[in-house]
Order: sequence, then C-alpha cells, then structure tokens
Amino acid sequence: MRLPNSAHTWRPWRIHEIASDFRVEDVWALPTPGGPGDFPAVVQLFTSMDASLNGSPVVRNLMQLRWKIGALLGWDSAGAGVHARVGTLKDRLPADLRNGSTEPNFEALPFTPLYFTDDEFAAEMANRTMHGILHLGWVQDGDAYRGQLAVLVKPNGLFGAAYMASILPLRRLLVYPAGMRRIERVWQAGVESKAGR
Repeated sequence: MRLPNSAHTWRPWRIHEIASDFRVEDVWALPTPGGPGDFPAVVQLFTSMDASLNGSPVVRNLMQLRWKIGALLGWDSAGAGVHARVGTLKDRLPADLRNGSTEPNFEALPFTPLYFTDDEFAAEMANRTMHGILHLGWVQDGDAYRGQLAVLVKPNGLFGAAYMASILPLRRLLVYPAGMRRIERVWQAGVESKAGR
C-alpha cells in the first residue's frame, strides 16, 4: 500500500542525517507482517530480488527496455555511477554507522549498501538520471511489525527531473504494485516454511 511521504519523514530515521538534500519520491507499506526480530529477513528478501528477471511479465519487459535504453544512451555506464559522477553517501555517515554492518550485498540490483541497523537498511545507486537511495525500515503496526520502503532521489539536472516525472505513473501503477504482490508471495512462503519446520 502506498503511503504519504510523511510516513517516512516524521520518523527519526538515521537516513535523515545523511540525505537531507534528497527528496522522498515514494513510500510503501510492505506486506511483511512479523515480529520485532524479523527485519533481517526483510532486508534479505530485498537484496536477493531481481525485478528484471523474476517480476511480472509487464514489469520484466519494462525493466529490460529501461536497461537497453540506458545501455544505448550510456545512462548506466561506470562513469555515471557512485564514485564517478557522484560521491558515495558513505562519506556522510556518522562514525557509528560507518563502522557498523552493511551486509548483505545485493545479488542482482545495482545498489551498494550504506548501513544496516536493528530497524533500518539503506543502499544507494547513481546513474546519469539521478542519485537514489533505497531505504527499508521496520515499523510497529498495531501488535505486529512490518517493513516500510522509501525511495529518495536527487535528480541529475533538468533531464533527471524530467525523466523521474515521466516514469512516475509507470512506477506507481505498474512496477510497485507488481513488486508488492511478489514480496507478499515470497514473504508468505517463508512464513509458511518456518511454520512447517
């Protein structure tokens, strides 16, 4: 379920300390109900996903098209990423986060982990269109907990702002809803597997 940006901004997340110049693009409640200690499983689920290969056929085709266009136009070249076009946000981390865990690494998606705490995980990526942050949080929801996803971006100039605006309807109407259904299926399968032990 899509949430208002305030669902992310009012919480005292550590990401606010390092990304005040990024804008909140999207916030979603994740269909991952669990207990207080289940956050590492949510992070593991995200870092092992590959939306371009395992998503719905529509999302898979959109992602493949995006990567092909990006390759053709050089949007995702080595010179467009973190440490090349933009500096890493790791340089902004306070000492306790810099010295903490960043594991696990992403298996297929082009994100680099920044930090991992008991209730937060953040990773970054950059290309010619933007510098982005994927932020996962573990929030109490009634008697249970659930994951919360926030995407923060800093568009690269007018082109980046126009690109982000142009893909907004596709992300909100197709990509995220399909992703949420997939996350729910994978999460539920994991819960059922644990219960069957």
